Amino acid sequence: MVKIASNVALWKGVAFIVMLSVVAYEVAEMSVVKSLSLSPMIVGIVLGMLYANSLSRYQPESWGTGIRFSAKRILRVGIILYGFRLTFADVMGMGWQVLVIDMVIVIGTILGGLLLGRLLRMDREVALLTSVGSGICGAAAVLGAEAALKVQPYKTAVAVSTVVIFGTLSMFLYPLLFRQGLFALSPEAMGVLTGATVHEVAHVVGAGNAIGGATADVAIVVKMMRVMLLVPVLFVLAYAAGKRSIQRMAKGEAEKCQVVVPWFAVGFLLVIGFNTLDILPEEMVASINKADTFLLTMAMTALGVETSIDKFRKAGAKPFLLAALLFGWLVVGGYVLVKYVFPVG
Repeated sequence: MVKIASNVALWKGVAFIVMLSVVAYEVAEMSVVKSLSLSPMIVGIVLGMLYANSLSRYQPESWGTGIRFSAKRILRVGIILYGFRLTFADVMGMGWQVLVIDMVIVIGTILGGLLLGRLLRMDREVALLTSVGSGICGAAAVLGAEAALKVQPYKTAVAVSTVVIFGTLSMFLYPLLFRQGLFALSPEAMGVLTGATVHEVAHVVGAGNAIGGATADVAIVVKMMRVMLLVPVLFVLAYAAGKRSIQRMAKGEAEKCQVVVPWFAVGFLLVIGFNTLDILPEEMVASINKADTFLLTMAMTALGVETSIDKFRKAGAKPFLLAALLFGWLVVGGYVLVKYVFPVG
């Protein structure tokens, strides 16, 4: 009876997150929100945070199990299915220069973010999540890193907020700089810059379409190549987390050691390989991608529900300062890489 009751409580919590996610989808379809290219995932975390800081006091405590299930387990499924958006063929078709640019951006952003975080005396996990989100693919990368590191939910929400702010800024800034001639690049090279440096996939789409021409298509492919780099990054993070756990245990600071292997990252890679074979009809893949977006929206919404404004105050302004510094590196460093170091187009 106890197990049945706990299962009912779990599914009530999940059903609540589903309901909020449906609302997020409806809000995301509003013209004002669509003009900002904000995905349902981003709307979901905002709605979740609004709820957490207003009506959550009336929430039955038993729903917490289902909310945490959505933020953890459903998240992993969503990341695995994210692989249906990619193929290895896309990577092979762009050339080695583009792959190198993506790798330099990802590695430089993560390592630079960790160094800046230390100089700013920030919480290491917040700095790491912010750097991974800025360097790879915004909210999805933050969620992947969160799943590998198992950090507190509010830290994830803080990191997601920073990448949303600066990703949105990029979406408007890049077309403006291109039209004003400050980005002296061909449309193809501008697509590489956009895909390699703009945070969210949705923001890349928005910026690419605003610039027009060949920029949009190139930007999406380059962005998807960058997303694939999430897999090795997750394994490095898992290894580092396991190594630190061993060190803590040796010092008597931890009762037990647990090395976390991000199996969902393996699943993500396998799905990319399967999708490369082009076995499934396009309509089915499109349906899977829609379902996956909803699952990721559920995960983001659940994270928002577990994040109160007090935890944002605790994090302070340093995460946003770090994100701003990384944004400067992405714009300036990315332009130098595309224009001079590995010229494209």
